[in-house]
Amino acid sequence: MNILVAEPIAPSGIEVLKDAGWNVDVRSALTPAEMEAIIGDYDAVIVRSQTRLTARAIRAAKRLRVIGRAGAGVDNIDLEAATAQGILVMNTPGSNSVSVAEHTFGLILCLVRHIVAANESVKRGEWERRLFLGRELKGKTLGLIGLGKVGQEVAKRAKAFGMTVIAHDPFVAERIAQDLDVRLVPLGELLATSDIISLHASLTRATRGMIDREAIARMKPGVILINTARGELVDDEALLEGLDSGRIAGAGLDVFAEEPPRNRRLLEHPRVLATPHVGASTVEAQEQVGLEIALQVKEYLQSGVIRNAVNFPALPPEERQRLAPFLELGEKLGAFIAQIARVRPSEIGIRYYGELNHVNVYPISNAILCGVLRQMLDEEVNLINARTKAEERDIEVIETRSSRARSYANLISVQLRDAQGHVDWIEGAVLHHGNLRLVSIDGVSLEIPLAPHMVLVRNEDVPGVIGRIGTILGEARVNIGNFALARGAEAMAIGVLTVDSPVSDDVLAEIRRIPAIRDVRVILLP
Repeated sequence: MNILVAEPIAPSGIEVLKDAGWNVDVRSALTPAEMEAIIGDYDAVIVRSQTRLTARAIRAAKRLRVIGRAGAGVDNIDLEAATAQGILVMNTPGSNSVSVAEHTFGLILCLVRHIVAANESVKRGEWERRLFLGRELKGKTLGLIGLGKVGQEVAKRAKAFGMTVIAHDPFVAERIAQDLDVRLVPLGELLATSDIISLHASLTRATRGMIDREAIARMKPGVILINTARGELVDDEALLEGLDSGRIAGAGLDVFAEEPPRNRRLLEHPRVLATPHVGASTVEAQEQVGLEIALQVKEYLQSGVIRNAVNFPALPPEERQRLAPFLELGEKLGAFIAQIARVRPSEIGIRYYGELNHVNVYPISNAILCGVLRQMLDEEVNLINARTKAEERDIEVIETRSSRARSYANLISVQLRDAQGHVDWIEGAVLHHGNLRLVSIDGVSLEIPLAPHMVLVRNEDVPGVIGRIGTILGEARVNIGNFALARGAEAMAIGVLTVDSPVSDDVLAEIRRIPAIRDVRVILLP
């Protein structure tokens, strides 16, 4: 095996590859043209963030089997070209969790004990002890928005300081929180009761700008806010207002919506402690990503073990063609149910009916998981790594097949279940010419195409609701493509619409003001 390491990684990673008996070439600062000229000699390439693997270079890689990215982002790799060539691309997400967690606590300690300001004062020749009265962490409540890998590491450290830890994360299993002695709470309770709030959420449509004026108004006066996750989670203007009013006593920011940030008012605010996105910048983290990617490449080349893949698997052309509409249906059903879910899923149940009893459903299930998890996470989720991502969230995947006759020749049933047994449930089918249909919600039969823009309405089964919804959408110049309505249990109705353009928050709010409406959801499908 010939391995090209195109950017420096940890010596331990190089040794892992050499110990396998492989030829390892370390060649840094290759231009795209230079890479294109030599890549055909290699079975694997390892890069970091600087080396660009273009489509031309990848097409020249006739024997390349795997590309390893020492780090998380893969913007420098043409994934479409790699997939077309059947080349696996893998990265190393989560290897920097400890580093980011420790940086989080560095920001917390600096703010509660005024360490930076006190240091600057002493160096100016002052000795103003009374100005730097701090607060202990013991007994304080730390609220974590997001309890993924970094959030869990922060929770462990908070317990060592004697803190009470609460968390809001709709997609983490109760067991994970219980093992950490962390109580899962609604977001409103976290905002109102936390002395320190630390952000560790993924960036999604639902979380973008979640720390806005309304959220800050609900916070406990004198709260400290920490963000080492994504800058886009915070509305900068709302944060400035909170700092000026004193509701937020201090903010520790390692990330910004724009980097480097141009909002000098925020950076220069006396209550803000800012660092230049260095949460993961430690010797140990950089060592870890180099070693991790070398081990992953070695396992894949030696035994076919796939970890942290970021592109689709190569399927034989005939199987890909046969499965294509069901892969698309699965992803759309997963995305749909994740956006209407009323439960925190600890289990995803998938059942196949009819002709799907006789095909390879494994990639279809993975497509469903992709649809679900992409609504929860801002990291790459695809057919290869979807099950691993579900396992990391402690979500059990249960797949079954049924020979029971149904109204459709092929049918996929998807259920999200929580630990208490509550269920969200939808079903879909592929009709003639590959037309994808949603055919039931919560056991109530209806049929409607799966379209890019959809709206789900749950309402009391009384006259006038449909007309009022149509009027509101019409006045907003939102055209209705399809409208399916069905009666559910307990005098309730379920309506699903496809629309030709996005539905704004203002229009959604007006629909919610209809007295009979009990729930309205906008669904965006891939």
